[in-house]
Amino acid sequence: MTRITPPKATWPILRVDSWSDTRDTVHMWSQIVGKVKMAGSPLVNHWWNATFAVSARGLATGAIPVDGRALDIEFDFADHELVFRTSDGLHAAMGLRPRTVADFYAEFVEVLDRLDVTVRIEAAPNEVDPAIPFAQDTTHQSYDAHAMGLCWQQLVQINRVFQLWRAGFAGKSSPVHLFWGSFDLACTRFSGRTAPRHPGGAPNCANWVMEEAYSRECASAGFWPGGSEGMFYAYSYPEADGYSAQPAGPDGAHWDSTLGEFVLPYEVVRQSADPDATLLHFLDTTYAAAADLGDWDRALLDVDPHRLDRELRTDDTTTL
Repeated sequence: MTRITPPKATWPILRVDSWSDTRDTVHMWSQIVGKVKMAGSPLVNHWWNATFAVSARGLATGAIPVDGRALDIEFDFADHELVFRTSDGLHAAMGLRPRTVADFYAEFVEVLDRLDVTVRIEAAPNEVDPAIPFAQDTTHQSYDAHAMGLCWQQLVQINRVFQLWRAGFAGKSSPVHLFWGSFDLACTRFSGRTAPRHPGGAPNCANWVMEEAYSRECASAGFWPGGSEGMFYAYSYPEADGYSAQPAGPDGAHWDSTLGEFVLPYEVVRQSADPDATLLHFLDTTYAAAADLGDWDRALLDVDPHRLDRELRTDDTTTL
């Protein structure tokens, strides 16, 4: 088996204030696509069925069951298209360019009709305020292709490290996925126990949505394109006494009392001598705080993601 050593990972620079209008527009576009995935697929733990995965081209829904067929939709940030494919061989694409949400939504509905896909959605965004109905939103209309490409490359690196972190946990864990409601990439670990009912309170989002999202004890971490270059975060639900006073890992990480989360600026990771190790330090330290204070069974749940590396290196006959 031939193994190729990858080149050194590049963590791009992208100041949030240089592309926030594009971020907010694409956020609204992602809600339109995400609602189709949510409507077409059965509920899986904590809304995992509704999310996007980072792909080799951008952000992808994966296969959505519709009318006995499968539909997938992908934000292609290399060619800057929204690409539609169906299991019966149909294909369509929309250009990603400066355009209003209303214009994007109108063409999106037209494309679905052309593909003979019928899905009913609530045509207004969630978890934002104000929640302008998609067909009326002429406020968000920016698209900087270069900036969106850099954001995608940020997500490629972050997804890679989060995947490794996820591999260190043998218990119930979410995929590494992007939630279109809050527009953040996240991965969540679970203790296996139920949690107190969540109080809700997200803007333009029913409390029962948050109750399902937080129905089990969890320790979550993610990345959101806010702050100066982006922000990593970590939190637990429910939050154990003393959690906020625990170490946060690398220099630059700290507890944000306004957000109620540990945070680590993206630029701290990017500028460090070893960005992967710096981010993993933050993820491991904040998880340990939640798990230890919450009395999780770490002897059962924690595993070494490199536990088979030696066998894979030494067995040249192995075919994977």
